[in-house]
Amino acid sequence: MKKRIFITIHYMEIGGAEISLIGLLDTIDYSLYDVDLFIYSHQGELMKLIPAQVNLLPQMDEYACIEQPISRVIRKGYYRIVWARLKAKLQYRAYKKKMNPIDHHAIWDYISENITPVLPSLEHLGKYDFAISFLALHSVVREKVHAKKKIAWIHTDYTQVSVNAPLQLPVWSSYDYIASISDDVSSTFCKIYPSLKNKLVLIENILSPTFVRTRAEEQIDWGEIPIVEGKIKFLSVGRYSPQKNFYNVPDIACKLRALGLHFCWYIIGYGGDEELIESKIKEAHMEEHVVLLGKKSNPYPYMKACDVYIQPSRYEGKSVTVREAQMLHKPVIVTNYPTASSQIKHELDGVIVPLENNGCAQGIYDFICDKDLQATIIAYLKENDFGNEKEIQKIYNLIKA
Repeated sequence: MKKRIFITIHYMEIGGAEISLIGLLDTIDYSLYDVDLFIYSHQGELMKLIPAQVNLLPQMDEYACIEQPISRVIRKGYYRIVWARLKAKLQYRAYKKKMNPIDHHAIWDYISENITPVLPSLEHLGKYDFAISFLALHSVVREKVHAKKKIAWIHTDYTQVSVNAPLQLPVWSSYDYIASISDDVSSTFCKIYPSLKNKLVLIENILSPTFVRTRAEEQIDWGEIPIVEGKIKFLSVGRYSPQKNFYNVPDIACKLRALGLHFCWYIIGYGGDEELIESKIKEAHMEEHVVLLGKKSNPYPYMKACDVYIQPSRYEGKSVTVREAQMLHKPVIVTNYPTASSQIKHELDGVIVPLENNGCAQGIYDFICDKDLQATIIAYLKENDFGNEKEIQKIYNLIKA
């Protein structure tokens, strides 16, 4: 008899975690496992990439309301959810006043605490052998799903985000396993939750070179990213958010121009920081050198078309786009965020440059000038596959344990 697996995620917008879920779903042996996928809100360009063998469960309006505008939730008549979200917001304001967090991540701790009790149970789906809370409110799988074993995923560096650790400790503690995407992510998580060390299991983002390279062959509008002789094409991909640090790209670009570099830095993505980035581009007079391409359902042809991929982030768990660029044999530059060394072997499969703008610009310039190092890195990338579909075996082993 097939084992039953339950997986949940909030939505399928373009993002590293969402792409890695597609990699996981593509790798599962469906002759041995039945997979139910529960998505809070059936939205996002990646919905169409969900394998046909997956049983996509119907959307439940109450779950879809978690991130919808409050006015829309009121019109739908879900007043308990409205109250739960307002209560969470008030509690977060009190926490923010006391703790002065560096970001708004902690608000999800309060949303999780308040909204989960008013969400409908999922136990009518029956008992699962394994339940995966991939990228969602971990309290949902904890309280709403009936499963023999449960695992929650970590996708980020927990020392770089604000969390209310005491509030969330009981949630994390309730899981049989906690999946971490890298050793550095495990280390930073343990700094916040040292008592959970024994629950951690290393399961890297599952990515397929065949998937990336096949999609990279699709045609693009070359008017968006024209080929100009002597002009270097940089590319970055990610959400327009503080984490990705794109608002500093115009200043870095300005410094690169002062060093005499001829380039255009393209950025694919979407998010709340778009207007801020655009204003920074204008302030730096970098309109010809930093170009926002917006959201792309398939970024891989643009990766293939670029000369160098740059990840200028403030922090990462383990960047999916960096690995994808490497699969396309593109030299990669990453800033020295805390987990960078777990992603890049400096001067072997990419380079790590300082996070601070002056050092970042100088590091990029030095790399572009070092043609021998670029050639060495490209040769290494071509000799290595970078696929890791065998990571799925770790999940199989946990199910059987």
